Amino acid sequence: MYKVNKLGFLKENSYWGRGIIIGKNSHSAVVAYFIMGRSENSRNRYFYEKDDNIAIAPFELKKEFDPSLVVYYPVKTFNNSLIVTNGDQTDTIHEFLSNNRSFEDALRTRKFEPDAPNFTPRISGILNFTASDLEYKMSILKSSNSEGEACNRQFFEYCAKEGEGHFIHTYMKNDNPLPSFEGEPKTVEILDDFNEFGNTIWKNLDEDNKISLMVRFINLNTGDTKTRIYNKRKGD
Repeated sequence: MYKVNKLGFLKENSYWGRGIIIGKNSHSAVVAYFIMGRSENSRNRYFYEKDDNIAIAPFELKKEFDPSLVVYYPVKTFNNSLIVTNGDQTDTIHEFLSNNRSFEDALRTRKFEPDAPNFTPRISGILNFTASDLEYKMSILKSSNSEGEACNRQFFEYCAKEGEGHFIHTYMKNDNPLPSFEGEPKTVEILDDFNEFGNTIWKNLDEDNKISLMVRFINLNTGDTKTRIYNKRKGD
């Protein structure tokens, strides 16, 4: 049944893991990306802006972490596209686009994260801007079973609709091991007000587990961009 979810539903799950929201309001393309964490290493991170991109860095340099899994560019621009992912597949997508290859081609070379027993899915999105409008795609690469024996790759493609977007995330609930996302991305409400949109997401993410959130509005007529970063352990 078709349903547009108000953003308050985010409080219903204490651990979404990582989440991507892409959509459109009355004037802008809208993207949000957040990370949550349960372990010390996952929580040892913050978002920061680097040119037009968003990067992740650790607060404290620790010996016991895999930088390919916790330190990466979640957001990168490429010509008339914006890439957003939960891992270093951002760079893979950017490289493929630079060589006239597709979002799908790039992700067919990647798989879920090697973090048994969770086998965290890789979630990705791309916004393509055309003539004052927007099209976008989402993808998830996840393990086919609890042993991580094979990778299932799913792709979703959308024509943007005013006031609506889609939300894809890595985990279904807070459990051990963590159960991977199932089904299709949820249809969610996209608000017109920049601060209200970001604040609503941030306040409804679990206080203990949320780490960072990035929100970006890109005006479809002028190209003007607004970006805001929320960091739990570092000032906005």
